[in-house]
Amino acid sequence: MEDLLTGRGCSWTFGPDALTIAPGPGKAPKLLAELGERVMPYAALSDVTLTRGRRGTVVLRAIPRRGADPVLAAAAGQLKEREDPYLLVLPADKETLADYYAQELRSAVTERGPTGRFLVDPPPVPRAFKAWDGAATFDGETVTFTWFWSGASTAKYATGDQRYELAELEGVEWHAPEGASGSMRLKVRGRRMPLDPNKDPASVVFSLGYGATHQSLPFAAAVLAALGSSGGSGTPEAIEASKSPEAPAAPRWNEVTELIARLGELRDAGVLSEEEFQAKKTELLSRL
Repeated sequence: MEDLLTGRGCSWTFGPDALTIAPGPGKAPKLLAELGERVMPYAALSDVTLTRGRRGTVVLRAIPRRGADPVLAAAAGQLKEREDPYLLVLPADKETLADYYAQELRSAVTERGPTGRFLVDPPPVPRAFKAWDGAATFDGETVTFTWFWSGASTAKYATGDQRYELAELEGVEWHAPEGASGSMRLKVRGRRMPLDPNKDPASVVFSLGYGATHQSLPFAAAVLAALGSSGGSGTPEAIEASKSPEAPAAPRWNEVTELIARLGELRDAGVLSEEEFQAKKTELLSRL
């Protein structure tokens, strides 16, 4: 195979040994645009599905083997369908053509079971993103958290900025940003992880658009892949053997009031509008 199939926001190129997925200009889903070109060897492919989509479309979906892609391993089943980097949306009149390519891809599948190593390249480093309470950077060897006074809890801010070498880590957990929750948490060797990520200096939390999936998930995947290559428990076997991470604990009253006070400071400084402040305040109080 050496053909090109172009859909909404991306294109698939069928090569002799791999499927190459490339984002299109301007219309690509945010996660795929951030990841850039994805090359999935056919050895990493488990299955291909073709389904009817919305508004006169059909959807091709390539399904990697468990443990083949560090991005999906880090996501741990939390990605929404529209965020899946392995979807190709086509006009309904291309259904016959799409079905042909789906069959071609299925014929290239050689093994469907879990992999013993990552077969799809991880997101490149260095990487960085802004969470609600701090900035995270990763240079391939060290993860650094730099706290924001306006977002970090008193407990975190008191610890000072944090640096973690790969040798200190045994894993990373990514919790999808949903409402006022979501976080990226590093598992430090020999240390029990606190229940509340707001009090854990090895965690950053997401809120108000900070830590969006297309920014934080590639970061987590890059760390996970680096841990796997260094022999840590971030290998596909360890990741796929575990269940999806538990949701973060519900915030306590004093933590919510502290966060609302910070939001008020941002409103007073003109960063947030009164409407945004009231909406976020209502959302936080509803989680108690």
